[in-house]
Amino acid sequence: MLRTAVILGGLALALLVPTGLVIQKEHVLRSGQMVLLELAPVDPRSLMQGDYMVLDYAISREQSAPLPPDGRLVLRLDADGVGRFVRFDTPGTPPTPEELTLRYRLRGGRIRLGAESFFFQEGHADRYERARYGELRVADDGNSVLVGLRDAQRQPLGR
Repeated sequence: MLRTAVILGGLALALLVPTGLVIQKEHVLRSGQMVLLELAPVDPRSLMQGDYMVLDYAISREQSAPLPPDGRLVLRLDADGVGRFVRFDTPGTPPTPEELTLRYRLRGGRIRLGAESFFFQEGHADRYERARYGELRVADDGNSVLVGLRDAQRQPLGR
């Protein structure tokens, strides 16, 4: 009896955790603010994963000061929706209505925004080689989801 309860509990946990993560990402996709971040793409190929593009955001290359391992960047959007770094989020200094926060993690001395690669169908690399911006949806808490890539004129690619 106890063994069955443990197995069913483990199964429930194994199903509920991924479901919760999916629900969280779907919430960000539905309600998050659209932000474009300038990038410098590299086109590798993974034998196990297929074609993809590593995204290296300009905003993460611009920071060189010592940083905590996890935190938030404060961005201000320009007229085209491109996020520009303003400062690091500090307790007691809330963002203004024109600003938003974007969560980061410091890994290997580089700022990581969570959406560091973009996967696409094999043979469609030419559709994305003109990518100059990553399109993210950013929730109020700073979590983000990469939703697409855009060209230099900020037009969606691959749709």
